[in-house]
Amino acid sequence: MKAKKSAQGPPRWMTRFIEWACAPHLREEVLGDLLERYILWVEQWGELKARRRYWREVLAYMRPSISKRQAEKYPTPATMEMLQNYVKIAWRNLLANKAFSIINILGLAIGLASFMLIAVFVYNELSYDKYPSDANHIYRVNISVIGNGDVAIYPNVDAAVGNGILNAFPEAKESTRLLPASDYVQYKNNQFKEAHLAFADSNFLQLFSIPLIEGYDRDALVAPNSIVLSKAFAIKYFGNEDPLGKSIAIGTNKTAYKVTGLFEKVPDNSHFHFDAFLSLSTHHSINPTWSNVGFYTYIKLTDKADPKKLEAKFPQLVAKYVVPEVQRDMGISLAEAQKSVDTFRFLLQPLTAIHLYSDTKYELEPNGDIQYVVIFLILALFILLLACVNFTNLSTAQAAKRSREVGVRKVMGSVKKQLIIQFLTESVLLTSFAMICAYLLVFLLLPFFNQLANRQIGFSFFLNYQAILTVFLVSFLSGILAGIYPAFFLSSFSIIKTLKGSLFTKSPQNKPLHSSLIVFQFSISTVLLIATIVVYKQLYYMQNKKLGYDKDQVIALPDTRLLGTNQLAFKEQLLQDSRVIAASNSRYFPGGEMMDGTQIHPKNETSNGVEIHANIFHIDYDYLRTLGIPIIQGRNFSKDFPSDSISGVLINESAVRELGWTGLNPIGRSVVKSGQQEFKVIGVTKDFNYVSVKQKVAPLMMVLGRNFGGIVLKIKTTDVNGFLGDLKKQWDSFNPNGPLEYSFLDDKFATFYASEQRVQTLFSVFALLAVVIASLGLFALSAFVIEQRKKEIGIRKVMGASVPGIVQLLIQDFVKLVLISIVIATPLAWYAMNRWLQGFAYRIDIEWWMFTLAGLLAIGIALLTVSFQSIKAALMNPVSSLRSE
Repeated sequence: MKAKKSAQGPPRWMTRFIEWACAPHLREEVLGDLLERYILWVEQWGELKARRRYWREVLAYMRPSISKRQAEKYPTPATMEMLQNYVKIAWRNLLANKAFSIINILGLAIGLASFMLIAVFVYNELSYDKYPSDANHIYRVNISVIGNGDVAIYPNVDAAVGNGILNAFPEAKESTRLLPASDYVQYKNNQFKEAHLAFADSNFLQLFSIPLIEGYDRDALVAPNSIVLSKAFAIKYFGNEDPLGKSIAIGTNKTAYKVTGLFEKVPDNSHFHFDAFLSLSTHHSINPTWSNVGFYTYIKLTDKADPKKLEAKFPQLVAKYVVPEVQRDMGISLAEAQKSVDTFRFLLQPLTAIHLYSDTKYELEPNGDIQYVVIFLILALFILLLACVNFTNLSTAQAAKRSREVGVRKVMGSVKKQLIIQFLTESVLLTSFAMICAYLLVFLLLPFFNQLANRQIGFSFFLNYQAILTVFLVSFLSGILAGIYPAFFLSSFSIIKTLKGSLFTKSPQNKPLHSSLIVFQFSISTVLLIATIVVYKQLYYMQNKKLGYDKDQVIALPDTRLLGTNQLAFKEQLLQDSRVIAASNSRYFPGGEMMDGTQIHPKNETSNGVEIHANIFHIDYDYLRTLGIPIIQGRNFSKDFPSDSISGVLINESAVRELGWTGLNPIGRSVVKSGQQEFKVIGVTKDFNYVSVKQKVAPLMMVLGRNFGGIVLKIKTTDVNGFLGDLKKQWDSFNPNGPLEYSFLDDKFATFYASEQRVQTLFSVFALLAVVIASLGLFALSAFVIEQRKKEIGIRKVMGASVPGIVQLLIQDFVKLVLISIVIATPLAWYAMNRWLQGFAYRIDIEWWMFTLAGLLAIGIALLTVSFQSIKAALMNPVSSLRSE
């Protein structure tokens, strides 16, 4: 009899229920019995009745003996045991692939070490001036003046401004002032010129949270002629003596200052570093003024004060105090005085923003630049990314060798999750080794880095828990990110595919992922190479630009005031030396610290609004000849014209332009400066860079007289040391009040670019490291690719292929990828470096050869990296590679 076929089958959800409730070892038997009986019931009673009977039978199975699970024959291992197994397997795999492991660890270690060093540099830059307890409420008072078509910012103000703001506005809680000084200091036989002295108000140390290790903070700078010293400064002069209560002589007049306190030192991350603070009350200023500059003034605001709203009230002070002063000084009407200070603004700059956002000509020290901080931050992330990309690239390439291992593991029961954990464990283990190596590299390279970056960072900085935690997290995340792709990639294939070893039917460099990563690495490397070339050329241009005067073999003596009335006699004696070409009495020289300045306007031309700011050099008759500054119109100062010393003036080309005299003859015209003093232009000099070439040449006027205090010498000798020895003897023969101080003008000028030089060196080093990391990855990947193609190479050689032909075959794929990288990197580098160059008044043009040179370097590095492996493979005996076939 033909069996009656069930139309619907047993109730599906009751079947699922019994599957869930039944113990696994009974499940197949119970479900089979139920199905056989259901088919029989359908034949006997029909579908409907069979389904009802199925219900009852399923419910009848619901008893404890059915659901009781059997103890597993192979228990699931504990988590720690699994973890130990993962680590053991990972360790064995690392040892089995030593070359790949070393390259991976080395690449990551270099990347992490570079990241750590750059990160600490960035952290150090961002931490400036945060050490005072109320740093967020302290502001420096600046002056903003519009002049010569530009906004000029002065970081210092006049003596009365700080207390004036404090008295006028309740938002200001405290004010303090600082006046830098440089002078001779003497205690017994110890006498030195000190460049880091400063007069300060009595509350300065408290406001900046600089504690005294000896003496009382609040009283130390109250009395006139009192001084507090840094510990190193005190040892320099007093040795083992206790300096407290003793007096030290300062200046050519040897004014006595009583030591009232000692401090350890000003924190490294401060925008000023003074060795000693002198009491500002020594100056006895009775009627402080408002309209000049010189005092670095800091205001502490209340917690709720809004600095912008306070700034908006400052014009009241200008109208009340500055305008009457200007009227009195310049001898003009109140309306004219008001007009002349229309653009005069007091500004508040946060203390914590001074180091990275302030770059005026009159900063206490060269500051940092937020632009460089951003550049280095991006560079650090790029290098770390390069190292991670390297790791991912090599790991996925290495995967081909482990495909059969994955297949066997899957056959033995490993699930996808366990395989992923296995591969991530290996990845994190590698990054852990890399982190240890990175710490070792940082320990070895830190002194060199400190020297390059001009920092004092100790290795202990990297051992505090925040640094270790940060590096660990970065390493751990790098390991996870770098290992996550190969982990999912390997575990996602079927058992058959992995056991056949057919994961890689194409060579790895032909795969989009590997190609993309190689392109990414070399794009970054090429951008860095282009940037390095541009930075180097810009610095070379600044250091070798024709400055408009001859700075070679020029010696500046800034302190001939120590000779008193013998300065002219000393100069004349020097001129007797045949090695001296020329000499000039002047404290004002290019690159020097001395500079006077004033507002000037053409006489009888004030109606057109031409009033400019001009710097002033006080010189003598020999100044232009000594420095080789050419006159392009008129004449030099001459003793044949007695009026030159009263009203004659030389101006530069910039002054001619700013005064509106372009196309006119400026000779014989008059300019008027503050105080209604009138000068007649007798000559125009060619523009010369008397400050850094980062800034435009500003208007300059040179006047005769008030020039003593310094001497500038032009010498012709090649025996510089011999001349300097004789110079010192001649100096001592005049019995001066202090030792001889001198500097070469070209050395002085080079200090203008010390910051850029450091940046260029750091950038070059880290760019080189980035290229090394990329090359390591390419080397390992090319070795792997060639290993995969050994049999193909053997067959080609048997078929008659030449060695050069095989080498070309192996190299050309990599070269194509590098060429694509160059195409991508070129516009990116052009945009970035063009933006960087905008910060220089005098800059180079970005030329085509810079991109070509960087491209050739990138190709050369790639060829060097892959050539060795390619030539080695091409020379291999084909028999050995085909033996296994």
